[in-house]
Amino acid sequence: MPFLSGKSLFVVSRNTLVGLAAMVWYCGGFVLLVKGAGLLVEAEALEPGRGWPLMAGVFAILLGGLKAGFVFCEFCRKNLARIAALKSPRVWQFFRPVFFVFLAAMVMLGAILSRMAHNDYCLLIMVGVLDISISVALLGSSYVFRAWNRSAK
Repeated sequence: MPFLSGKSLFVVSRNTLVGLAAMVWYCGGFVLLVKGAGLLVEAEALEPGRGWPLMAGVFAILLGGLKAGFVFCEFCRKNLARIAALKSPRVWQFFRPVFFVFLAAMVMLGAILSRMAHNDYCLLIMVGVLDISISVALLGSSYVFRAWNRSAK
């Protein structure tokens, strides 16, 4: 029994923390991709044939690729280095506490923006671009977790 041996129930391996961080990264990426694509589909349904939702989707993918390369990959590397430096990793340490606050704020803001966007062609496109670009950045930078996992073995 871990609590009898003096070892905390919440101590986990660094690989577990990396797996949890990657899971949050992938889940966020897939959820935002579905949500953003849905918003662009809704915009197309509001004003069919204009072509803006398709162009916005392509722009979002390009923008997300830039975000992945210049911002998100570096964030992943820094987080992995922080995890590697932990002396006694705890299950909740896969991100810093401030990240969880930021994540909660972003989820709430995203929900508010999505609700505001319904039946507004321009806002649907803008929020769709935001969601898809962040999704592509998350999914595009996720290779950092896989590369770390291979190097850790």
